Amino acid sequence: MAAGTDASGDGTTAGPGHALVRDLVHAAVSELAPEELPLLAGLRRFDDATVVRRLRGRGRQREPLGFGAGEVAVLVTPVVWLVLDEVGQRMVNAALDRTGARLTGALRRLLRRPAAPVTVPPLTREQLAEVRALVRAASVQRGLSAGRAEVIADAVVARLALAGTPGEEGAEAAGPPAVPAGPGRGGSPEDGAPAPDGASAGQG
Repeated sequence: MAAGTDASGDGTTAGPGHALVRDLVHAAVSELAPEELPLLAGLRRFDDATVVRRLRGRGRQREPLGFGAGEVAVLVTPVVWLVLDEVGQRMVNAALDRTGARLTGALRRLLRRPAAPVTVPPLTREQLAEVRALVRAASVQRGLSAGRAEVIADAVVARLALAGTPGEEGAEAAGPPAVPAGPGRGGSPEDGAPAPDGASAGQG
């Protein structure tokens, strides 16, 4: 899936080098759990914030789209969507923190408009490894087997790598921040990993 294209069918597009979370989820679910596509189709009618609330069980309805909490917990869709949404939000927050306090408020208002879809920028190898660990941990936490968790994590990382390929060099040159550790993870990814292979050294 090419970054910056409207593969979601809802008229939204991602910025250059960025992939829409909802498109990444659709691609992963189509490969891993096609039986969940009807659920995903129903969720995609809502904005990202509403989807996240429902998948976390914080919406007005206890049983989103007719699925009970126990059934949703063991599905692939919530694992992938919630992790990628968290990654996208954290990357945006980290980028905003680097712009300075005077611009933060204005940028937050601009980037967090209700209709704005969550995107994931191109990630370095170290960041992809962090995402893989997050997906695996979330899968196991939701009751999926360790083997299934590995398959899901590998598929998500593969999708992210493919989505980030067109803008990979620019992302490394800009030195994107490490993906912060998710809730419940004791490790800290603040190791300041350099851009891999030094492919973008000297680029401006």
